[in-house]
Amino acid sequence: MGLVQRVTTIFKAKSNAALDKMEDPRQTLDLSYQQQLDNLTKVRRAVADVATARKRVEIQAEQLKSQGDKLAEQAKAALAQGNESLAREALTRREAIAAQLQDLDTQHASIVEQEDKLTATAQKLQTEVEAFRTRKETIKASYTAAEASAHVNEAVSGISTSMSDAGAAMQRAQDKVATMQARSGALDELLASGALTDLTASPSDDIQAQLDKASATSNVDAQLAALKAQLSSGPDTGALASGDAGASEEAK
Repeated sequence: MGLVQRVTTIFKAKSNAALDKMEDPRQTLDLSYQQQLDNLTKVRRAVADVATARKRVEIQAEQLKSQGDKLAEQAKAALAQGNESLAREALTRREAIAAQLQDLDTQHASIVEQEDKLTATAQKLQTEVEAFRTRKETIKASYTAAEASAHVNEAVSGISTSMSDAGAAMQRAQDKVATMQARSGALDELLASGALTDLTASPSDDIQAQLDKASATSNVDAQLAALKAQLSSGPDTGALASGDAGASEEAK
């Protein structure tokens, strides 16, 4: 296959694919149905024309037959008058008319045969057109239903994709929330341990903390001195209690 032929084949294939995509089967079916109706109309018109021709032949035959009957009467009247030559002339003309009538009968039979064939064709075509119309409407309804179903499937697919994206976005948001909560918890722990200074705390809180720490140290020293005194004087529960009270009073 030459290059030009290959390009032509590819172009035709792509063109056919594009046309198939653009084509609406419902419109194509309606067009085909209209074309069949047009053909049926043509056949019916032909039947009407043949019937008209047959009617003209019948009228012409009636006229010739009337002329033949008149000539027969004239021939009889001529003989009654003793005019044989005139009677012969009338009968001669009547014979010519009889020959014409025979030709008309032959022509009439041929026309009737054509009319019968065309009438049968028209009836058959009418039946086929009606069957095509029923089938066409069925296919159109099926196509419309399939098209609607396809649109629903596309919508469902789009919703599914959107839900998947939304789920992923929600998971990312939850991960960020968890990360922020973890960072916040770690910061609270650092503040509580003193590793970081809480800038929101006032200076008076720092001073009070130092005072509380000094008071606790003094209290511990007093209790330690009381224990030493108790050990040096011997075990005495009352002295220990007195020492605790004194240490507590001194701390105050």
